[in-house]
Amino acid sequence: MSAAILLLTFLVFMFLGMPVAYAMGLATLVTALWIDMPLEAIMLKISDGMDDFALLTIPLFVLAGAIMSEGGVARRLVDLAKVFLGFIRGGLALVNVMASTLFGCLSGSSVADTAAIGSVMIPEMVRNGYSKVFATNVTICGSVQAILVPPSHNSIIYSIATGGSVSIAALFMAGVFPGLLFGLCVVALVLLRARQHNFPASRVVPLREALKIAVDAIWGLLTIVIILGGILSGAFTAIESGAVACVYAFFCTMVIYREYKWRDLPKLVHRVTKTVAMVMMVIGFAAGFGYLMAIMQLPAMATQFFLSVTDNKYVMLFLVNILLLLLGTFMDMAPMILICTPIMLPVMKAMGVDPVHFGMIMLLNLGIGLITPPVGPTLFVGCAIGKVTMEQVSKELWPFYGAMCFALLLVTYIPAISLWLPGLMK
Repeated sequence: MSAAILLLTFLVFMFLGMPVAYAMGLATLVTALWIDMPLEAIMLKISDGMDDFALLTIPLFVLAGAIMSEGGVARRLVDLAKVFLGFIRGGLALVNVMASTLFGCLSGSSVADTAAIGSVMIPEMVRNGYSKVFATNVTICGSVQAILVPPSHNSIIYSIATGGSVSIAALFMAGVFPGLLFGLCVVALVLLRARQHNFPASRVVPLREALKIAVDAIWGLLTIVIILGGILSGAFTAIESGAVACVYAFFCTMVIYREYKWRDLPKLVHRVTKTVAMVMMVIGFAAGFGYLMAIMQLPAMATQFFLSVTDNKYVMLFLVNILLLLLGTFMDMAPMILICTPIMLPVMKAMGVDPVHFGMIMLLNLGIGLITPPVGPTLFVGCAIGKVTMEQVSKELWPFYGAMCFALLLVTYIPAISLWLPGLMK
Protein backbone atom coordinates (compact mmCIF):
# COMPACT_ATOMS: atom_id res chain seq x y z
CA MET A 1 0.00 0.00 0.00
CA SER A 2 2.79 2.42 0.92
CA ALA A 3 4.60 1.73 -2.36
CA ALA A 4 1.38 2.32 -4.29
CA ILE A 5 0.87 5.66 -2.52
CA LEU A 6 4.43 6.75 -3.34
CA LEU A 7 4.19 5.89 -7.04
CA LEU A 8 0.58 6.99 -7.59
CA THR A 9 1.08 10.31 -5.80
CA PHE A 10 4.14 10.98 -7.93
CA LEU A 11 2.25 10.17 -11.16
CA VAL A 12 -0.78 12.26 -10.17
CA PHE A 13 1.35 15.32 -9.39
CA MET A 14 3.32 14.89 -12.61
CA PHE A 15 0.22 14.55 -14.82
CA LEU A 16 -1.22 17.68 -13.18
CA GLY A 17 1.66 19.53 -14.80
CA MET A 18 3.91 19.87 -11.77
CA PRO A 19 7.68 19.86 -12.46
CA VAL A 20 9.18 16.40 -11.97
CA ALA A 21 11.44 17.49 -9.10
CA TYR A 22 8.53 18.92 -7.10
CA ALA A 23 6.36 15.89 -7.91
CA MET A 24 9.04 13.57 -6.49
CA GLY A 25 9.54 15.77 -3.42
CA LEU A 26 5.84 16.05 -2.57
CA ALA A 27 5.22 12.34 -3.22
CA THR A 28 8.07 11.56 -0.83
CA LEU A 29 6.63 13.83 1.87
CA VAL A 30 3.09 12.45 1.49
CA THR A 31 4.35 8.86 1.74
CA ALA A 32 6.57 9.68 4.73
CA LEU A 33 3.56 11.12 6.57
CA TRP A 34 1.52 8.01 5.65
CA ILE A 35 4.09 5.62 7.16
CA ASP A 36 4.78 7.93 10.16
CA MET A 37 8.40 8.49 9.23
CA PRO A 38 10.01 11.62 10.74
CA LEU A 39 10.29 14.32 8.09
CA GLU A 40 13.72 15.16 9.43
CA ALA A 41 14.97 11.82 8.10
CA ILE A 42 13.68 12.67 4.62
CA MET A 43 15.26 16.13 4.72
CA LEU A 44 18.59 14.63 5.74
CA LYS A 45 18.45 12.20 2.80
CA ILE A 46 17.62 15.04 0.40
CA SER A 47 20.57 17.00 1.78
CA ASP A 48 22.87 13.98 1.58
CA GLY A 49 21.84 13.42 -2.04
CA MET A 50 23.23 16.81 -3.00
CA ASP A 51 26.26 16.59 -0.70
CA ASP A 52 28.53 14.64 -3.04
CA PHE A 53 31.93 15.80 -4.25
CA ALA A 54 31.37 14.20 -7.67
CA LEU A 55 28.46 16.59 -8.29
CA LEU A 56 30.94 19.46 -8.61
CA THR A 57 31.66 18.11 -12.08
CA ILE A 58 28.20 19.07 -13.36
CA PRO A 59 28.37 22.88 -12.87
CA LEU A 60 31.96 22.95 -14.11
CA PHE A 61 31.23 21.11 -17.35
CA VAL A 62 27.97 23.02 -17.88
CA LEU A 63 29.86 26.31 -17.49
CA ALA A 64 32.70 25.17 -19.78
CA GLY A 65 30.23 24.07 -22.45
CA ALA A 66 28.24 27.31 -22.21
CA ILE A 67 31.36 29.46 -22.57
CA MET A 68 32.55 27.53 -25.62
CA SER A 69 29.07 27.49 -27.13
CA GLU A 70 28.76 31.26 -27.04
CA GLY A 71 32.43 32.00 -27.66
CA GLY A 72 32.61 30.90 -31.29
CA VAL A 73 33.86 27.33 -30.82
CA ALA A 74 30.72 25.77 -32.33
CA ARG A 75 31.03 27.82 -35.52
CA ARG A 76 34.69 26.88 -35.91
CA LEU A 77 33.93 23.19 -35.45
CA VAL A 78 31.25 23.44 -38.15
CA ASP A 79 33.77 25.06 -40.51
CA LEU A 80 36.27 22.29 -39.78
CA ALA A 81 33.67 19.61 -40.48
CA LYS A 82 32.93 21.27 -43.84
CA VAL A 83 36.56 20.80 -44.85
CA PHE A 84 36.30 17.02 -44.45
CA LEU A 85 32.72 16.33 -45.52
CA GLY A 86 31.23 19.34 -47.26
CA PHE A 87 32.11 18.24 -50.81
CA ILE A 88 30.17 14.92 -50.54
CA ARG A 89 26.58 14.70 -51.80
CA GLY A 90 24.49 15.56 -48.77
CA GLY A 91 27.69 16.91 -47.26
CA LEU A 92 26.09 19.66 -45.18
CA ALA A 93 23.95 17.07 -43.40
CA LEU A 94 27.10 15.04 -42.71
CA VAL A 95 28.82 18.20 -41.49
CA ASN A 96 25.92 18.69 -39.09
CA VAL A 97 26.39 15.22 -37.59
CA MET A 98 30.18 15.52 -37.38
CA ALA A 99 29.95 18.96 -35.78
CA SER A 100 27.59 17.49 -33.18
CA THR A 101 30.13 14.75 -32.48
CA LEU A 102 32.88 17.28 -31.91
CA PHE A 103 30.80 19.76 -29.93
CA GLY A 104 29.24 16.96 -27.86
CA CYS A 105 32.74 16.30 -26.53
CA LEU A 106 32.71 19.84 -25.17
CA SER A 107 29.12 20.43 -24.05
CA GLY A 108 28.01 17.03 -22.71
CA SER A 109 24.39 18.04 -23.35
CA SER A 110 22.15 17.27 -26.32
CA VAL A 111 20.06 20.42 -25.72
CA ALA A 112 23.19 22.61 -25.73
CA ASP A 113 24.44 20.74 -28.80
CA THR A 114 21.17 21.34 -30.67
CA ALA A 115 21.13 25.01 -29.71
CA ALA A 116 24.76 25.65 -30.69
CA ILE A 117 25.02 23.54 -33.85
CA GLY A 118 21.42 24.06 -34.95
CA SER A 119 21.65 27.84 -34.88
CA VAL A 120 24.54 27.60 -37.37
CA MET A 121 23.65 24.56 -39.47
CA ILE A 122 19.86 24.64 -39.90
CA PRO A 123 19.79 28.05 -41.68
CA GLU A 124 22.87 27.03 -43.72
CA MET A 125 21.24 23.76 -44.82
CA VAL A 126 17.99 25.52 -45.75
CA ARG A 127 19.92 28.07 -47.85
CA ASN A 128 21.52 25.15 -49.72
CA GLY A 129 18.27 23.44 -50.67
CA TYR A 130 17.48 21.16 -47.75
CA SER A 131 14.02 21.25 -46.19
CA LYS A 132 13.63 22.82 -42.75
CA VAL A 133 12.20 19.58 -41.38
CA PHE A 134 15.09 17.41 -42.62
CA ALA A 135 17.67 19.91 -41.34
CA THR A 136 15.98 19.94 -37.94
CA ASN A 137 15.79 16.15 -37.78
CA VAL A 138 19.47 15.74 -38.61
CA THR A 139 20.39 18.30 -35.94
CA ILE A 140 18.36 16.81 -33.09
CA CYS A 141 19.34 13.20 -33.90
CA GLY A 142 23.02 14.05 -34.21
CA SER A 143 22.92 15.83 -30.86
CA VAL A 144 22.04 12.60 -29.01
CA GLN A 145 25.75 11.74 -29.30
CA ALA A 146 26.43 14.33 -26.59
CA ILE A 147 24.54 12.09 -24.14
CA LEU A 148 27.15 9.36 -24.61
CA VAL A 149 30.52 10.90 -25.46
CA PRO A 150 32.49 12.38 -22.55
CA PRO A 151 32.02 14.63 -20.68
CA SER A 152 28.36 13.54 -20.44
CA HIS A 153 26.51 15.15 -17.52
CA ASN A 154 24.13 12.21 -17.48
CA SER A 155 26.98 9.73 -16.99
CA ILE A 156 27.77 11.62 -13.79
CA ILE A 157 24.12 11.42 -12.70
CA TYR A 158 24.07 7.68 -13.44
CA SER A 159 27.19 7.22 -11.30
CA ILE A 160 25.45 9.07 -8.46
CA ALA A 161 22.31 6.93 -8.94
CA THR A 162 24.40 3.76 -8.51
CA GLY A 163 25.58 5.06 -5.14
CA GLY A 164 29.02 5.78 -6.55
CA SER A 165 29.69 2.09 -7.26
CA VAL A 166 30.40 2.88 -10.93
CA SER A 167 33.25 5.31 -11.55
CA ILE A 168 32.67 8.43 -13.63
CA ALA A 169 35.96 7.84 -15.48
CA ALA A 170 34.81 4.36 -16.58
CA LEU A 171 31.48 5.77 -17.79
CA PHE A 172 33.24 8.57 -19.69
CA MET A 173 35.46 6.07 -21.50
CA ALA A 174 32.56 3.65 -22.07
CA GLY A 175 30.62 6.32 -23.96
CA VAL A 176 33.23 6.97 -26.65
CA PHE A 177 32.53 4.06 -29.02
CA PRO A 178 28.73 3.93 -28.50
CA GLY A 179 28.61 7.66 -29.27
CA LEU A 180 30.69 7.27 -32.43
CA LEU A 181 28.66 4.22 -33.49
CA PHE A 182 25.44 6.17 -33.02
CA GLY A 183 26.82 8.99 -35.19
CA LEU A 184 27.86 6.52 -37.90
CA CYS A 185 24.34 5.05 -38.02
CA VAL A 186 22.89 8.54 -38.53
CA VAL A 187 25.56 9.25 -41.19
CA ALA A 188 24.63 6.03 -43.04
CA LEU A 189 20.99 7.11 -43.12
CA VAL A 190 21.94 10.60 -44.36
CA LEU A 191 24.03 9.12 -47.20
CA LEU A 192 21.12 6.89 -48.20
CA ARG A 193 18.67 9.80 -48.19
CA ALA A 194 21.16 11.96 -50.08
CA ARG A 195 21.26 9.41 -52.90
CA GLN A 196 17.47 9.00 -52.91
CA HIS A 197 16.68 12.74 -52.93
CA ASN A 198 19.71 14.01 -54.85
CA PHE A 199 20.87 16.35 -52.10
CA PRO A 200 23.41 19.02 -53.12
CA ALA A 201 27.15 18.90 -52.49
CA SER A 202 29.12 21.93 -51.31
CA ARG A 203 32.40 23.22 -52.73
CA VAL A 204 35.79 21.69 -52.07
CA VAL A 205 37.64 23.92 -49.60
CA PRO A 206 41.03 25.06 -51.01
CA LEU A 207 44.08 23.78 -49.14
CA ARG A 208 45.20 27.18 -47.85
CA GLU A 209 41.73 27.98 -46.52
CA ALA A 210 41.41 24.50 -45.05
CA LEU A 211 44.68 24.89 -43.14
CA LYS A 212 43.56 28.25 -41.78
CA ILE A 213 40.25 26.75 -40.61
CA ALA A 214 42.04 23.81 -38.98
CA VAL A 215 44.46 26.06 -37.10
CA ASP A 216 41.57 28.26 -35.96
CA ALA A 217 39.57 25.26 -34.68
CA ILE A 218 42.44 23.42 -33.02
CA TRP A 219 42.10 25.36 -29.77
CA GLY A 220 38.58 24.04 -29.26
CA LEU A 221 39.57 20.50 -30.27
CA LEU A 222 42.37 20.53 -27.71
CA THR A 223 39.67 20.49 -25.01
CA ILE A 224 38.78 16.93 -26.04
CA VAL A 225 42.44 15.89 -25.97
CA ILE A 226 42.98 17.51 -22.56
CA ILE A 227 39.93 15.87 -20.96
CA LEU A 228 40.35 12.35 -22.36
CA GLY A 229 44.15 12.40 -22.35
CA GLY A 230 44.26 13.63 -18.77
CA ILE A 231 41.88 10.95 -17.52
CA LEU A 232 43.54 8.09 -19.43
CA SER A 233 47.04 9.17 -18.44
CA GLY A 234 46.08 9.58 -14.80
CA ALA A 235 47.11 13.25 -14.76
CA PHE A 236 43.76 14.09 -13.15
CA THR A 237 40.53 12.37 -12.25
CA ALA A 238 37.25 12.64 -14.14
CA ILE A 239 36.00 15.02 -11.45
CA GLU A 240 39.09 17.22 -11.69
CA SER A 241 38.73 17.24 -15.48
CA GLY A 242 35.66 19.47 -15.05
CA ALA A 243 37.77 22.17 -13.39
CA VAL A 244 40.49 21.81 -16.05
CA ALA A 245 37.89 22.08 -18.84
CA CYS A 246 36.39 25.17 -17.24
CA VAL A 247 39.73 26.97 -16.90
CA TYR A 248 40.71 26.05 -20.46
CA ALA A 249 37.31 27.18 -21.79
CA PHE A 250 37.87 30.62 -20.25
CA PHE A 251 41.36 30.80 -21.70
CA CYS A 252 40.30 29.65 -25.16
CA THR A 253 37.27 31.95 -25.40
CA MET A 254 38.51 35.08 -23.64
CA VAL A 255 42.20 35.06 -24.59
CA ILE A 256 42.45 33.19 -27.92
CA TYR A 257 39.19 33.87 -29.77
CA ARG A 258 38.10 37.02 -27.90
CA GLU A 259 34.57 36.87 -29.32
CA TYR A 260 32.83 36.88 -25.95
CA LYS A 261 32.67 40.04 -23.87
CA TRP A 262 33.50 40.09 -20.18
CA ARG A 263 30.43 42.22 -19.54
CA ASP A 264 28.21 39.38 -20.81
CA LEU A 265 29.74 36.83 -18.45
CA PRO A 266 27.41 37.51 -15.46
CA LYS A 267 24.36 36.72 -17.64
CA LEU A 268 25.96 33.46 -18.79
CA VAL A 269 26.83 32.48 -15.21
CA HIS A 270 23.24 33.29 -14.19
CA ARG A 271 21.85 30.97 -16.89
CA VAL A 272 24.27 28.21 -15.91
CA THR A 273 23.33 28.62 -12.24
CA LYS A 274 19.63 28.23 -13.07
CA THR A 275 20.35 25.08 -15.07
CA VAL A 276 22.50 23.56 -12.34
CA ALA A 277 19.95 24.49 -9.66
CA MET A 278 17.23 22.58 -11.52
CA VAL A 279 19.48 19.52 -11.85
CA MET A 280 20.47 19.64 -8.18
CA MET A 281 16.84 19.87 -7.11
CA VAL A 282 16.04 16.76 -9.12
CA ILE A 283 19.03 14.92 -7.61
CA GLY A 284 18.13 15.94 -4.05
CA PHE A 285 14.44 15.02 -4.24
CA ALA A 286 15.32 11.80 -6.08
CA ALA A 287 17.58 10.83 -3.17
CA GLY A 288 14.63 11.09 -0.75
CA PHE A 289 12.38 9.28 -3.23
CA GLY A 290 14.94 6.50 -3.64
CA TYR A 291 15.38 6.22 0.13
CA LEU A 292 11.68 5.43 0.55
CA MET A 293 11.81 2.96 -2.36
CA ALA A 294 14.70 1.17 -0.62
CA ILE A 295 12.80 1.04 2.70
CA MET A 296 9.78 -0.45 0.91
CA GLN A 297 12.08 -2.91 -0.90
CA LEU A 298 10.78 -1.84 -4.30
CA PRO A 299 14.09 -2.68 -6.08
CA ALA A 300 14.00 -6.21 -4.63
CA MET A 301 10.35 -6.67 -5.62
CA ALA A 302 11.08 -5.36 -9.12
CA THR A 303 13.98 -7.81 -9.43
CA GLN A 304 11.79 -10.73 -8.42
CA PHE A 305 9.07 -9.64 -10.84
CA PHE A 306 11.40 -9.29 -13.82
CA LEU A 307 13.12 -12.59 -13.07
CA SER A 308 9.73 -14.29 -12.90
CA VAL A 309 8.98 -13.05 -16.42
CA THR A 310 12.14 -14.53 -17.98
CA ASP A 311 15.55 -15.76 -16.92
CA ASN A 312 17.05 -15.17 -20.38
CA LYS A 313 19.45 -12.23 -20.31
CA TYR A 314 18.91 -11.28 -23.95
CA VAL A 315 15.12 -11.32 -23.67
CA MET A 316 15.37 -9.26 -20.48
CA LEU A 317 17.58 -6.67 -22.19
CA PHE A 318 15.05 -6.43 -25.02
CA LEU A 319 12.17 -5.89 -22.55
CA VAL A 320 14.16 -3.30 -20.59
CA ASN A 321 14.94 -1.44 -23.83
CA ILE A 322 11.25 -1.26 -24.72
CA LEU A 323 10.36 -0.10 -21.21
CA LEU A 324 13.04 2.61 -21.17
CA LEU A 325 12.09 3.84 -24.64
CA LEU A 326 8.47 4.20 -23.52
CA LEU A 327 9.31 5.87 -20.21
CA GLY A 328 11.76 8.22 -21.93
CA THR A 329 8.93 9.70 -24.00
CA PHE A 330 7.13 10.93 -20.86
CA MET A 331 9.89 12.16 -18.54
CA ASP A 332 13.12 14.10 -18.80
CA MET A 333 16.40 12.24 -18.67
CA ALA A 334 17.90 13.12 -15.28
CA PRO A 335 14.88 12.10 -13.15
CA MET A 336 14.45 8.92 -15.20
CA ILE A 337 18.07 7.92 -14.50
CA LEU A 338 17.67 8.62 -10.80
CA ILE A 339 14.37 6.73 -10.51
CA CYS A 340 15.04 3.75 -12.81
CA THR A 341 18.65 2.95 -11.89
CA PRO A 342 17.98 1.75 -8.30
CA ILE A 343 15.11 -0.41 -9.61
CA MET A 344 16.66 -1.87 -12.76
CA LEU A 345 20.35 -2.14 -11.90
CA PRO A 346 19.85 -5.01 -9.39
CA VAL A 347 17.92 -6.90 -12.09
CA MET A 348 20.73 -6.36 -14.59
CA LYS A 349 23.38 -7.44 -12.09
CA ALA A 350 21.39 -10.59 -11.34
CA MET A 351 21.40 -11.30 -15.09
CA GLY A 352 25.16 -10.81 -15.31
CA VAL A 353 25.08 -7.44 -17.11
CA ASP A 354 27.99 -5.13 -16.29
CA PRO A 355 26.79 -1.90 -14.58
CA VAL A 356 28.92 0.21 -16.97
CA HIS A 357 27.37 -1.54 -19.97
CA PHE A 358 23.88 -1.05 -18.56
CA GLY A 359 24.66 2.63 -18.05
CA MET A 360 25.31 3.03 -21.76
CA ILE A 361 22.10 1.14 -22.59
CA MET A 362 20.10 3.40 -20.30
CA LEU A 363 21.68 6.62 -21.57
CA LEU A 364 21.09 5.70 -25.21
CA ASN A 365 17.47 4.71 -24.59
CA LEU A 366 16.67 7.88 -22.69
CA GLY A 367 18.66 9.95 -25.18
CA ILE A 368 16.29 8.77 -27.91
CA GLY A 369 13.48 9.83 -25.59
CA LEU A 370 14.82 13.40 -25.64
CA ILE A 371 13.73 13.72 -29.29
CA THR A 372 10.46 11.82 -28.92
CA PRO A 373 7.13 13.56 -28.25
CA PRO A 374 5.31 14.43 -26.06
CA VAL A 375 8.15 15.32 -23.63
CA GLY A 376 11.28 15.87 -25.67
CA PRO A 377 13.33 18.93 -24.65
CA THR A 378 15.85 18.48 -27.47
CA LEU A 379 12.96 18.14 -29.93
CA PHE A 380 11.41 21.39 -28.65
CA VAL A 381 14.67 23.32 -28.97
CA GLY A 382 15.27 21.97 -32.50
CA CYS A 383 11.76 22.91 -33.61
CA ALA A 384 12.18 26.42 -32.21
CA ILE A 385 15.48 26.95 -34.04
CA GLY A 386 14.24 25.35 -37.28
CA LYS A 387 10.92 27.24 -37.10
CA VAL A 388 8.92 24.08 -37.72
CA THR A 389 6.18 22.37 -35.73
CA MET A 390 6.64 19.26 -33.64
CA GLU A 391 4.04 17.49 -35.81
CA GLN A 392 6.00 18.21 -39.01
CA VAL A 393 9.22 16.92 -37.49
CA SER A 394 7.63 13.82 -35.93
CA LYS A 395 6.16 12.67 -39.27
CA GLU A 396 9.62 12.46 -40.87
CA LEU A 397 11.54 11.13 -37.86
CA TRP A 398 10.74 7.44 -38.44
CA PRO A 399 13.78 6.62 -40.64
CA PHE A 400 16.00 8.26 -38.02
CA TYR A 401 14.38 6.18 -35.28
CA GLY A 402 15.27 3.09 -37.32
CA ALA A 403 18.94 4.12 -37.50
CA MET A 404 19.04 5.03 -33.81
CA CYS A 405 17.37 1.79 -32.69
CA PHE A 406 19.84 -0.19 -34.80
CA ALA A 407 22.68 1.52 -32.90
CA LEU A 408 20.85 0.76 -29.65
CA LEU A 409 20.63 -2.95 -30.49
CA LEU A 410 24.35 -3.10 -31.31
CA VAL A 411 25.28 -1.38 -28.04
CA THR A 412 22.88 -3.64 -26.10
CA TYR A 413 24.00 -6.99 -27.48
CA ILE A 414 27.71 -6.32 -28.07
CA PRO A 415 29.04 -5.36 -24.61
CA ALA A 416 32.60 -4.88 -25.92
CA ILE A 417 31.51 -1.66 -27.66
CA SER A 418 31.01 -0.13 -24.22
CA LEU A 419 33.49 -2.10 -22.12
CA TRP A 420 36.65 -2.35 -24.22
CA LEU A 421 37.96 1.16 -23.58
CA PRO A 422 37.22 1.19 -19.81
CA GLY A 423 39.00 -2.17 -19.67
CA LEU A 424 42.23 -0.44 -20.74
CA MET A 425 42.10 1.67 -17.59
CA LYS A 426 42.35 -1.34 -15.27
